[in-house]
Amino acid sequence: MPSPAPSRFTLRTALRRFRGNRRGSAAVEFALVAPMFFALLFAIIETALMFFASQVLETITQNSARVVLTGQSQSGTVALCAVNSVSTPCTQATFKNYVCSQIPALFDCNSLIVDVESYSNSFASIPAAAKLDASCNLNTTSMGFSPGTSSQVVVVRLYYIWPLFVTGLGYNISCNNKFLLVASAVFQNEPF
Repeated sequence: MPSPAPSRFTLRTALRRFRGNRRGSAAVEFALVAPMFFALLFAIIETALMFFASQVLETITQNSARVVLTGQSQSGTVALCAVNSVSTPCTQATFKNYVCSQIPALFDCNSLIVDVESYSNSFASIPAAAKLDASCNLNTTSMGFSPGTSSQVVVVRLYYIWPLFVTGLGYNISCNNKFLLVASAVFQNEPF
């Protein structure tokens, strides 16, 4: 039996063979979809981590506010506010140290900003929380430590500038790759 005649190579036959050959198609399809898949995956992970950090900050704020609510920070009975084992009322620095003692490794205590302000016996006199300005900086000039006296209204706010990393992939919910986390506790001091 004679061998078949060699077929001529044409563009049409090359395209037909290329279209019929399915080896490696999964790798090519994954290479096309992979950047979007990983961008979405990393954005989900970063958003979840940010929400988790926000909840941790809320918990720390509530626990720290309890010290002010019960009058322990004003009387100096909180062990971490005592200086050289002497019971003295908390200052902003000693109260921040107390707050930092509750922070897990998720946060950097140097980036934490503590603001405790007291107001008259009216919740209506409380101003809004500070925000980032156009340059993404937090105005800390009006922040201080005033835990108030018995039955005064007090606001405890913790600010933390959370760094974001996935913003280069088109997921930008930040200001210069930073997101401001704010946790607040508003209450009226107990009579102490």
